[in-house]
Amino acid sequence: MEVCIADVRQWILSNKLKINDSKTEFMIIGTRQQLAKVTIDGIKVGDSKIIPVECARNLGVVFDKSLQMDRHIAKISGIAFHHLHNIKRIRKYLTQESTCTIVHAFITSQLDYCNSLMAGIPQNLMCKLQRVQNAAARVVLNLQKFDHITPALIQLHWLPVRYRVQFKVLLILFKAMHNMGPKYIQDMINPVSQERRTTRRSSDGLILQIPHFKTEKGRRAFAVHAPTLWNSLPFNIRHAENIHVFKKLLKTYLFKNFINE
Repeated sequence: MEVCIADVRQWILSNKLKINDSKTEFMIIGTRQQLAKVTIDGIKVGDSKIIPVECARNLGVVFDKSLQMDRHIAKISGIAFHHLHNIKRIRKYLTQESTCTIVHAFITSQLDYCNSLMAGIPQNLMCKLQRVQNAAARVVLNLQKFDHITPALIQLHWLPVRYRVQFKVLLILFKAMHNMGPKYIQDMINPVSQERRTTRRSSDGLILQIPHFKTEKGRRAFAVHAPTLWNSLPFNIRHAENIHVFKKLLKTYLFKNFINE
């Protein structure tokens, strides 16, 4: 690993860039059992010795060593509730429309940023994010703390957080399937062969292969989670003619699922 880092460091320097050795972080990711077997106490980066960290931030997302995303969820929940507190203080001076706009700018943007990484997280963590959206809906509609929240979300036409995550995952998948996404995501997509499709109903249409997995982390992987969601979509959504039609049909489908829960 140190040899690899030295090569990367040399490449950075040769391209007239600079790496801050002392501020470099590294983290070992794995299951609790895997991490228990690791005894690395540090690696050398330039003239500095870097010790492993419990979590690290990349593009605004906080990753922990077990990829549970609990640190990131705690961070965005704290930021969102801070903004909600400030919005609530001036709510009486705002119309419902302007309040909704502010909430989307400061709260919904936090919930939606890189939310595809939340696919398959434990229910207790998803509930923490949902509490943020519930609180935002109450501020917009001037509801009391114990008012039932489902009618409020329906009135605002807001997808709950869980469905927003599914929407983002499926949108990324649709883009990749139509050559609008990065190649590394396109390489994860494998349609079921024509020979195998002959055993399925003709209405199944485009079906994707779901790789085998053995762990919970494997179930959460994009290569597994995205095709699983895709295969459960109705025929007309999977065969949408363009991305605009796909987004419209998908949101309607997810919203109906939410209402019928």
